[in-house]
Amino acid sequence: MEQDKRLAATARLLEVMNTLRRECPWDREQTFESLRSNTIEETYELADAITDANMEGIKEELGDLLLHVAFYSKLGEEAGAFDFAEVADALCDKLIYRHPHIYGDVHANTPDEVKENWEALKLRKKNRKSGTLGGVPRSLPAMVKAYRVGEKAAATGFDWQRREDVWEKVREEIGEVEAEMKSGTAADLEAEFGDLLFALVNACRLYGVDPESALERTNKKFIRRFNSMEERAAARGHALHELSPERMEELWQEAKNEE
Repeated sequence: MEQDKRLAATARLLEVMNTLRRECPWDREQTFESLRSNTIEETYELADAITDANMEGIKEELGDLLLHVAFYSKLGEEAGAFDFAEVADALCDKLIYRHPHIYGDVHANTPDEVKENWEALKLRKKNRKSGTLGGVPRSLPAMVKAYRVGEKAAATGFDWQRREDVWEKVREEIGEVEAEMKSGTAADLEAEFGDLLFALVNACRLYGVDPESALERTNKKFIRRFNSMEERAAARGHALHELSPERMEELWQEAKNEE
């Protein structure tokens, strides 16, 4: 019964997509290229809902992303390239291929072992010319890309032998940033900051921390406390920029202590 419900919902979505593509002026003129930026935006909206633990929002944003899957599949069908069924079947084939510990005779008893097998199978399947890092999307945000690059390199064994060793690299990069601040050019300083950020992203990876989520958590914390500072200053008849650094620090500590 539950399977019938899922199949009916999928069929309804595809029929709605057919109708919109046929009858709606806006939907009729869309292309792969015109939808691309919208797809990226929807992905970020889903990420926001996940960060906020908003289950209703997650459901809604998943629906928006599913619409894009149906839309791209319809465009592919019209081009004679692929349809929704082929997209779904190709995904199933990929999942079965990359889970030999479920569908084959490979053993993987931990999440790390599963991940290692997954990356090895992905590399084997990819065009050899692309290499280990060829599968990292060029359009990924820099921090996410850095994490994926480090992850894929580590799958080949190119990684710190002990995760504690990464801190030596971080300290080295801090020293190089400080040296460039004294005598380097703006371009060299940017390069050294990039190296430092890359080392810190890899430290996050080695300690099982998602750097994007960690930074967004800090962003939200800072925004919350800063807004509180402004409200406290306004309640006392001042704009924040009118206060001394010492007074702003007092308001910051007040906001921090109330959390």
